[in-house]
Amino acid sequence: MSGGNITNWIFDLDNTLYRGDAQFFSQIDKKMTRFISEFLQLDPIEARIKQKEYLAEYGTSLSGLMAVHGMDPAEFLHYVHDVDLSLLDPCPHLPSAIAALPGRKFIFTNGSRAHAKNVGDHLGVYDQMDGIFAIEDFDYVPKPKRSPYIKFCDRFDIDPSTAIMFEDSTRNLEVPKHMGMQTVWVTPDHDWHQEYEDNSSQPNWIDHVTTDLSAWLNSSGKA
Repeated sequence: MSGGNITNWIFDLDNTLYRGDAQFFSQIDKKMTRFISEFLQLDPIEARIKQKEYLAEYGTSLSGLMAVHGMDPAEFLHYVHDVDLSLLDPCPHLPSAIAALPGRKFIFTNGSRAHAKNVGDHLGVYDQMDGIFAIEDFDYVPKPKRSPYIKFCDRFDIDPSTAIMFEDSTRNLEVPKHMGMQTVWVTPDHDWHQEYEDNSSQPNWIDHVTTDLSAWLNSSGKA
């Protein structure tokens, strides 16, 4: 990695700052299905299909519910992010690995601000961040749409050529790569994107791949 010019470190939250095989995220995934089932009065199987259809088409299931059904996002975000943090085992080496990085650090998530704080605090990394950019901050238009990346860079005065972005979703890295950022795909044991995203091969907009974020940061982050 050409690390000398990297002064902005941008991290997705869910399944990136913690392992994607964690029981933790399955809570969120299942709660989305339950919410959609009740909100649209669908049986759970139909709700699950609709959840993934909206995720694929709109970037998040929430955005689909807002666009198609005019749903207020507040209740959805509160419900799906009310989860048991005890199921999430923090990586003991991650806080020190992030602290040692030169420059500014950010969380850029399609989740809510409250979720970013709850999970970030639990992982021991929230207070190390120089900024949080959550779904409310980009008007509920999510990654991988181009507009949130532009708004993010404008908000924090980031030159993309000085930035590197970490994501578990390959499609969420295409726009930042085209903007000039370096990209790191953090691959999970369980691929939560498999129902709408083909991660069987590495797209050409991925610069680096790791299964262990803290180890990668320790070996490459200061290179």
